[in-house]
Amino acid sequence: MKRTTGAVAITSAAALLLSACGGDSGEETADQGSSAEETAAEDDAAAEDEEAADEEAAGDEAASTEAPVRDENAELVIWSDDVRAPILTEWAEQFGEEYGITTQVQVATDVRQQFKDAANVDQGPDIVVGAHDWLGEFVQNGIVEPVQMSSDTQALFTEDSLEATKYDGQIYGVPYATESLGLIRNTALAPDAPASMEDLAATGQELVDAGDADQAFVTPVSNVGDAYHAYPYLSAYGGGIFGTNSDGGWDPDNVIVGSPESIEGGEKIAWMAEEGLLNVNVDFPTMESLFAEGRTPYMVAGPWAIPNVEGAEIDYAIDPIPDFEDGGVTVPFLGVQMFYVASGAKNPTLAQEFVNTYVTTEDMQLALFEAGQRPPALQSALDTVSADDADIKAWSAAGEGASPMPNIPAMNAVWAPLGQATSDIVGGSDPAERLEAAQEEIVSNIGR
Repeated sequence: MKRTTGAVAITSAAALLLSACGGDSGEETADQGSSAEETAAEDDAAAEDEEAADEEAAGDEAASTEAPVRDENAELVIWSDDVRAPILTEWAEQFGEEYGITTQVQVATDVRQQFKDAANVDQGPDIVVGAHDWLGEFVQNGIVEPVQMSSDTQALFTEDSLEATKYDGQIYGVPYATESLGLIRNTALAPDAPASMEDLAATGQELVDAGDADQAFVTPVSNVGDAYHAYPYLSAYGGGIFGTNSDGGWDPDNVIVGSPESIEGGEKIAWMAEEGLLNVNVDFPTMESLFAEGRTPYMVAGPWAIPNVEGAEIDYAIDPIPDFEDGGVTVPFLGVQMFYVASGAKNPTLAQEFVNTYVTTEDMQLALFEAGQRPPALQSALDTVSADDADIKAWSAAGEGASPMPNIPAMNAVWAPLGQATSDIVGGSDPAERLEAAQEEIVSNIGR
């Protein structure tokens, strides 16, 4: 998930939303005191600067999208994104000194695709760092190996994070961070955490009626939908996307999007729309803008939204997503970041040693936390961070019981049909009809 930055840059999106909802944005025209000549000169200069910046950015992008080229002299090569690469470089160098080898950490701009491409021509890294839901595709392509992790080491991790590393009952990675959705609350507007989704709806509407808010609640929907953000409600009554097989893994032959349980969740999505909680005019930038401007008390998003909230100087709290009064339990997806060992590793023994003896240490997990600000997967590191960081403690609580995002290749067939179905339900379509149709489309996509 990616975060867009800056409330100012997205104010126009919020204004369009409120206009569509019948509200008054209250925005004023900027630069009212400037003369026509000054404004024209500023616009011309800005246009020139923007054009130059665009050309420079285009050149940088063209250069940066190339896959890393492995140094043949390096005996252990790790690929990651640019955020974690500096931290990993320090630890890889330490590992190299201990084992008397040369190490190299390389930045991949598109880790998932570039790793697949490089592995197919035997030019990939020994270790790759990325999301757990890439796992099924990697296994299907034969480019990663199971991680030989002892039972004692397994016990060091949070249960859910370790579960996300498994495919067909085997562990394929060492987890280091988790993330999930939670309720981000403007404490100036809503000092207390809502007891239920119905309580949230009532409080949010009271604030709207009093003129203290423009929206009772926000989370991304948009005209094409957002299955990731809709999942907590869709799954609240035992529904979801896939059933499980005898090993407890996700079963691509058992799609449950159109099941009675999922439809009951879809009916709650329709109810939330009727209550003004969900709106097809709200996408991610609009949501961020409304919350950053103090125009809504509640927002369901993930840790990636917090920098924008802090930048707007909004006092906030993080809570679990409220459940429904009739027993529906909201279950968000859990995302896990982990270290994979490549099946084509030049030095598989060294790769296994690094992920098992370095990534599993509290010191390295804490260093990676500093780079990404996500709850650590190692229980001792999570306890250490939670003791000093209220946000991490809150995110950990919000993610308790979260469902690891399906890591099977069939998940690629799900996002668009399910997202569109949930958007249509918010727009007024019948939940049963849309979810049953989405199921047929997903099954058809998987069979292709």
